[in-house]
Amino acid sequence: MQADTDKTLRLLRTARGQIDGIIRMVEADRYCIDISTQLMATQSILARINADVLKAHLEHCVAGALASGTPEEKAEKLAEVERVIDKLAK
Repeated sequence: MQADTDKTLRLLRTARGQIDGIIRMVEADRYCIDISTQLMATQSILARINADVLKAHLEHCVAGALASGTPEEKAEKLAEVERVIDKLAK
């Protein structure tokens, strides 16, 4: 993985902590809006992590394939990006 590993792990641990907190909130039958707010905060962190990972992929893996790869490698890297964009659009 080309993304900043320390930053990625820190954010993932933060998201894990938030999920653990959300589980406790559900178990304690907390107010729905409070739970929803925490869910959105966790989704936001995960989206930020995903954006960082995808940017690093574009900057390293895709750029490298486009600069020096075979036509098949170039096509595969572009197809990967297209599949991710399709998933993100859902």
